[in-house]
Amino acid sequence: MSSPAAARLDLDGNPVAPLTICMIGAGGFIGSHLCEKLMAETAHVVLAVDVYCDKIRHLVDPAPPHLAGRISFHRLNIKNDSRLEGLIKMADLEPEFYVLKEDESPCIFGPIMKQRWSYACAKQLIERLVFAEGAENGLEFTIVRPFNWIGPRMDFIPGVDGPSEGVPRVLACFSNNLLRREPLKLVDGGQSQRTFVYIKDAIEAVVLMIENPARANGHIFNVGNPNNEVTVRELAQLMTEVYANVSGEAPLDEPMIDMSSSQFYGEGYDDSDKRIPDMTIINKQLGWNPKTPLKDLLETTLTYQHKTYKEAVKRQMSQASASS
Repeated sequence: MSSPAAARLDLDGNPVAPLTICMIGAGGFIGSHLCEKLMAETAHVVLAVDVYCDKIRHLVDPAPPHLAGRISFHRLNIKNDSRLEGLIKMADLEPEFYVLKEDESPCIFGPIMKQRWSYACAKQLIERLVFAEGAENGLEFTIVRPFNWIGPRMDFIPGVDGPSEGVPRVLACFSNNLLRREPLKLVDGGQSQRTFVYIKDAIEAVVLMIENPARANGHIFNVGNPNNEVTVRELAQLMTEVYANVSGEAPLDEPMIDMSSSQFYGEGYDDSDKRIPDMTIINKQLGWNPKTPLKDLLETTLTYQHKTYKEAVKRQMSQASASS
């Protein structure tokens, strides 16, 4: 780990000037890890914006002495709070430092009657809007496409730190099942193929984009780990094995059950069978490659899940049992 006091150089050997970064969503999964990275290894200042700060509380409440003046938390909802514009004006506004969310490829979406595609369509339309603004009006931008970033602090455990009826992403769903000693639910046989990248590897890529605007400007970067490709069923099997080692609890006799997508998600569900990132552009422009194998990142993540949630899940299950 480098010292924030040490001079940082970009990929071309030029000094990196400290920035003031307005980070919207700083209290979330990705934002909290990015804040930690920036505080530990750079001299950048962060204006952290979110509705909650639980995941960065160790950085801001109160800020440790060595971080004084480098990170501040601003609790607001960007949908209806006029303070956001003022915070953005406090940040370094050079357009080449804009880092937005979500390469060149034809886009294929599912049928209109499968309403779950509206989420993917919305993200794709944002990319088109940003790219058009760059082409027409000279906006300098970088777009990040995250491919299944996973690690500690991801999502929530239903009924503990999120709604009981909530459906988090696959890793948190499976973690919830493991913590409750329930079979892992495989939608449509778990045959979809996905890749998974460790959050700390992915954050390295984001910092490279922030500190190398000349290389990142105008590009759309896929950030994932093609080496960690598995089916969802294989992921469930590996998580079951890893969690047994982490927790010391033997797996269930029947650790997985199959169910249809309509049973799990309701009507209107549809998804792509294979989602594997092409890493050509980020390799060429930034020289970035992920480092962490799938089993290693699952060990780190499930150790965190077990330590953080096991007792809370036990209490929640006991209360539910007592009230039934």
